[in-house]
Amino acid sequence: MKAYKIIDHKYDVVVLGAGGSGLRAAVGLSEAGLKTACISKVFPTRSHTSAAQGGISAALGNMGEDDWRWHMYDTVKGSDWLGDQDAIEYLCKEAPRAVVELERYGVPFSRTEDGKIYQRPFGGMTKNYGNGTAQRTCAAADRTGHAILHTLYGQALKQNTEFFIEYFALDLIMKNGECKGVIAWNLTDGTIHRFRSHITIIATGGYGKVYYSATSAHTCTGDGNAMVLRAGLPLQDMEFVQFHPTGIYGVGCLITEGVRGEGGFLVNDKGERFMERYAPNAKDLASRDVVSRSMEMEINEGRGVGKNKDHINLHLDHLDKKVIEERLPGISEAAKTFANVDVSKEPIPVVPTVHYNMGGIPTNYKAEVLTLNGSEKTVPGLMAIGEAACVSVHGANRLGSNSLIDLVVFGRAAAKRAAELVKPGSPHEEVADVETDKCLNRFDKIRNSSGSTLTSELRLKMQKTMQTKCAVFRTEKTLQEGVDQIRKPYEGMNDVSVKDKSLLFNTDLVETLEFDNLISQALTTMDSAYNRKESRGAHAREDYTKRDDKNFMKHTLAWQEGKEVKIKYRDVHSRTLTNDVQYFPPKERVY
Repeated sequence: MKAYKIIDHKYDVVVLGAGGSGLRAAVGLSEAGLKTACISKVFPTRSHTSAAQGGISAALGNMGEDDWRWHMYDTVKGSDWLGDQDAIEYLCKEAPRAVVELERYGVPFSRTEDGKIYQRPFGGMTKNYGNGTAQRTCAAADRTGHAILHTLYGQALKQNTEFFIEYFALDLIMKNGECKGVIAWNLTDGTIHRFRSHITIIATGGYGKVYYSATSAHTCTGDGNAMVLRAGLPLQDMEFVQFHPTGIYGVGCLITEGVRGEGGFLVNDKGERFMERYAPNAKDLASRDVVSRSMEMEINEGRGVGKNKDHINLHLDHLDKKVIEERLPGISEAAKTFANVDVSKEPIPVVPTVHYNMGGIPTNYKAEVLTLNGSEKTVPGLMAIGEAACVSVHGANRLGSNSLIDLVVFGRAAAKRAAELVKPGSPHEEVADVETDKCLNRFDKIRNSSGSTLTSELRLKMQKTMQTKCAVFRTEKTLQEGVDQIRKPYEGMNDVSVKDKSLLFNTDLVETLEFDNLISQALTTMDSAYNRKESRGAHAREDYTKRDDKNFMKHTLAWQEGKEVKIKYRDVHSRTLTNDVQYFPPKERVY
C-alpha cells in the first residue's frame, strides 16, 4: 500500500523472536556464515526465556548415574505417549552436547564441590526407566533461563547477527506455498519493513496470555502461530495447555519446580502432604499434569487453605537457610514481593496457573514446518522452534526443565539444517506486491478501526472464557459453552476501537494486533479440546476419564477460516531415528 513507506532488506535467514530458541538459532546461523537478521518486539534480554527458573535437562550424570535413554523414556511417558519418538530421541541424545556447548559459551551454571555442573531432581525425571529419582536438571541457581538468555545474546552479537529490536512482525510473505520472508512494523519510527529471506525461522514463543491467570509475560501472544494460521497452515495439539502447579496465589508469578526438587512440599488445610495419596512413588515430584490435578481435587473437595479454601500451601521453611540463599534466591525474593511471605518462616500460597503451550506449529525434528495436507511434506523456506513449535517432544504434557533443552537443541538443529539448505549470498526470487498489500490491508483496517468496543474488554472476555471453560478439568458441557462463547470476542473485532492512529510506539494498536493473534489461537484451542474425547496429559476430561489409545493416540491439526475451525488428525511417530529404543504405553499410568 502506498500509504506506508516500505523499506526492503535481504538476508539469507530471518529469525522471528529473540528468546532462547531464536538466539541459539541466530548464533548457529551466524557461525555458519549466513547473513542473519533477528527481529524482536522487545529487547532480547527481556524475552520470556529470562523467566525460566529451575533448570535445563540433560543426562550428564554429574550427580549420579544417568543415561539419555532414561531421559527419553521419561519424556515419552511424561508426554502421555503423544510425543513423537524420533524427535524425543534426537532431543535426549543431543542434550548433553548442547548443555556443554552452553557452558563453553559462558553460561554460569551452579557447581558441585568438584566443579561440575550442578544438577537437581525435577518432576518425572527418573533413572533405570522409572526406578529411582534422577538428578538431571542443570541449574544456574533459580535463574537458569536468565543466564542462558544473556549468554546467547552476547554470543549472537559476537557473531555479528543483525538485530531489529522493537519491530512487530505482521505477516509472512508467501508465494505458491513457499515462505519468502516477513513484513514487520518498526515501532520506534513507524516505518514498514519487508524482509526477504531464503528461510524464515519462527521463534515467537507461546500464547499463554490467552488465559486470565498465567505465568507468561504480557508479550506471550503467539504472534508466529497466528501468522501461520493466516497463511492457511494448521496448528497442532492446541488443546494441551500446561498448568504449572505452583503459581503464586492471586498473582500467577511462577514458583519453580526446583523448590520441590530441593525438598519443598505441598500441604492442604489439614497439614497433610496429600501428594502421597495421588502419586505414592513420585509424590511432590510427579509430572506437572498430575500435581496440578491433585491440587485442584484437594481444593474442589474442600481441603484448600485460606479464607476461601481456594489454594494450597508450599513449604520451604524446613529447608536449610543456606540452601535457600544459594539455590533459590529468586524464589525467596518473589515470595516476599508478591505474597509478602518469608519463605524461611512461612509457606507460599500457590495455585495451578497456565504455564506452557505444548501445541503450536507442527515441525519435524530438523525444525522444518510441515504442510500436513495428507503427507508430511515441509513448507519450503519456513521453520519453527521453541514454544511456538510442536516438534512434538512434549506431547500431551511437558516435563519440567525439558523446555530450555528444547530451545537450545532445536535452535541448534534449525541453524544446522538452514546451513545445509542455503548458500550464503544466494539471490532472492522476486515476489509480487500482492502479498505485501494483503498484509498491509489487514494492518490498515485494524489501525483505523473506529468501533465502540475497547480491545481490553474483548481480551478480558476471551481470557475469562478460556479460564473457566478450558481449564484444568474439562467436560462436554463446559467445552461446548466455551466453543460458543469464545466466538463472541472474535466477532467483537468487527466493532473494536483503536483510538490512537499514529505509527510511533502505538501501544493501543500493538495490543489490538496481539489480541487478533490471541483470539485465533483461543478458537483453535477450544475446538481442539472439544473434539478430543479422552483424558491425556494436560487435557483432563471429567466425562472421558481414561486415555483412549485406540481412537486418540494421534495429533490434532486445526486450521482456522474466520470463526470456523477445521479439525483433522495425524499419526504419532512411534518409530525412532535408530530403532534401537522404542517405548509403548501401558494400559494404566503409574506414578
